[in-house]
Amino acid sequence: MKTPAALLPDLPILAARLTSALNSSGWSNGPLQVVNRKVPQMMSTFPNETVVCRLPNGRKRRIFVKYEAGKNHDSYGHRGGVQYEAQVYQSLLRHYPGFRPRLLGAHTDAQTGETWLVLEFLDRCVRVSDISVRQATRQPAAMIEAANWIGRFHAAHENPSATNGLSFLKRYDREYYSGWCRRTAELTRPLHERFGWLPELCARKEEWLKIMLAAPCTIIHGEFYCKTVMLKNERIYMVDWESTAIAPGEIDLAAMTEGIHWPARMVSDCERHYQQARWPEGPPANFKRTLDAARVYLNFRWLGERPDWATREKTMWRYDQLYAAARRLELI
Repeated sequence: MKTPAALLPDLPILAARLTSALNSSGWSNGPLQVVNRKVPQMMSTFPNETVVCRLPNGRKRRIFVKYEAGKNHDSYGHRGGVQYEAQVYQSLLRHYPGFRPRLLGAHTDAQTGETWLVLEFLDRCVRVSDISVRQATRQPAAMIEAANWIGRFHAAHENPSATNGLSFLKRYDREYYSGWCRRTAELTRPLHERFGWLPELCARKEEWLKIMLAAPCTIIHGEFYCKTVMLKNERIYMVDWESTAIAPGEIDLAAMTEGIHWPARMVSDCERHYQQARWPEGPPANFKRTLDAARVYLNFRWLGERPDWATREKTMWRYDQLYAAARRLELI
């Protein structure tokens, strides 16, 4: 369904707050006029819309606005919400060379504390996950470019000095990983007879957790899936940064290549390009083990989110991939 109108601001509030956001960031210098507004066909987690504004100089500009609107999906500390994402843009992404979509501004209401995130609108983009079979040659190319991009991004932020001024970022620690393992063990209890190896794997969490905690950390996207990578004219753009954290970069690579629909050749190509982009002189010796531990984590993370996600039939592929990664790590 489309975003309900009740979750969107009325026209005077929209114009006033966009004026405040863009003036504060230097993208405008006077009152804006809202010319048109359009909500997406499907509502995302947070309400959002595309707005066409007329600037004080008479020029029109199309922008993308994401609203907090009382919504929250903290996911046991995994996500940070719109205010957190706005801080990621302000403190990190706007300083990263060539990054788009550009941050145009943010507005936090003094009374409610709710934040709006205002970004440039990227027209005629398609999610890499939505590229049709008829355009099959574009999808592998986009996947490889995404692997290159995230590898370079991780390399740029692996040095501890790269996180100076970013103390607000979430950090994956022992408590964070353990929580997902504990919730998965509980929520998958109805399937323990079907997957007899699962209780043993949950009980041996310290072994894969040790790998994750020993791996070099960088700044990660946190949900680097092909639905958060946009493609336009052979150029890619990364969106939805509310799960940004300090953690092993292999998590982003594991996310991008997980699932049952990617050919093995494509997955291996993405892994190879990621390694070359992040470590031009060669990857660390434990790269493969860290990547498999990241896959174990990701499956625990999604299976431990909600009871229905742990037991629904369309999620059963996760148990196959979890089993395969655990076997390679000799955990079962």
